[in-house]
Amino acid sequence: MNTTTITVIGVGLIGGSIALALRGDEHNRIIGFDVRQDFLDKALALGVIHAGTTDLQEAVREADVIFLAVPVEQIYATLDRLRNLDLKPGVIVTDVGSTKSGVVRFAEAHIPSDVTFIGGHPMAGSHKSGVEAASDRLFENAYYVLTPAPGTPEEQVERLEKLLALTRAKVVRMDPDEHDQVVGAVSHFPHILASALVNLVAGYDNENPWHHRLAAGGFRDITRIASSNPRMWRDVLLNNREHLLKIADDWARALDGVMALVREGDADRIEQFFKSAREFRDGLPERKKGALPPLYDLYIDIPDHPGEIGRITTLLGAKQINITNIQIRETREDMLGVLRITFRSLAELEKGEELLRFFDYNVYRRE
Repeated sequence: MNTTTITVIGVGLIGGSIALALRGDEHNRIIGFDVRQDFLDKALALGVIHAGTTDLQEAVREADVIFLAVPVEQIYATLDRLRNLDLKPGVIVTDVGSTKSGVVRFAEAHIPSDVTFIGGHPMAGSHKSGVEAASDRLFENAYYVLTPAPGTPEEQVERLEKLLALTRAKVVRMDPDEHDQVVGAVSHFPHILASALVNLVAGYDNENPWHHRLAAGGFRDITRIASSNPRMWRDVLLNNREHLLKIADDWARALDGVMALVREGDADRIEQFFKSAREFRDGLPERKKGALPPLYDLYIDIPDHPGEIGRITTLLGAKQINITNIQIRETREDMLGVLRITFRSLAELEKGEELLRFFDYNVYRRE
């Protein structure tokens, strides 16, 4: 069987995870490109790629498939560079950006006719970054959206779908514009809301520092995405501005509507507002991978004496259950547990939960 050469441009969390998944087929040879040699050295040391280079022409010359695993704005610049390089006839170029319409249009206008561009968006991520956080199972059971333009050869789309089966993701096809509208509503706009709410409370805190003190617990959880990369989200918003402006108008009308009910004192309709939201939210797939990374958190009541946290982490470590974060809660607000442990995956969370319950700890999840 012939070897398939795959070039991953940008060897970070997403690019590294794609590379690791595709290494599952021994006939795939993974070439990494990055502007920083130390990133490539780390990827090589971790076994993420077979070879790496800072020379883009060298990286893509023999590639059968090229993944652009770079931020949205860099996708355009990289596509522009690729059209002036020697590429293998029939090569597939795909990206991992969270906006698709602009990228697909740009690619159609700029790439050579013997190159096939297929937009892509793997809907999974992590709260950590860098190639050291890469995992061959990052995309498992997540949606991986492909947005081929009209006229894209069917055999090329099927070829990419077959390759992506190694990621264990659910590969689906969407129109680029439809993708941007849906992801704008379930991912992009929530980032705006979270950051706007945090900035609002920060302003209040200038007048009354109790806002900061009491903003732990649930407030920290519901606004966690406000900690995302500011430059990346600047570019995402600018690249999906048309849909986001429409969603913002709809949001403003929805907010005005519920606040009108508050002004009128309409108790029944206020209750119905929360009831309908609860019903839709409770019907969402629990902890499935979507446009926003799920939380794999456990909250634990622990006795207030020395050594208890160490005992818990030792129990988990002895069973090789990996944790990615641990935090002592400063307020108990609406959560019984005072210790929060974050796991890498749902499977590890469930193993940790079972283990700690066996040792008679009170363990809770945030639903």
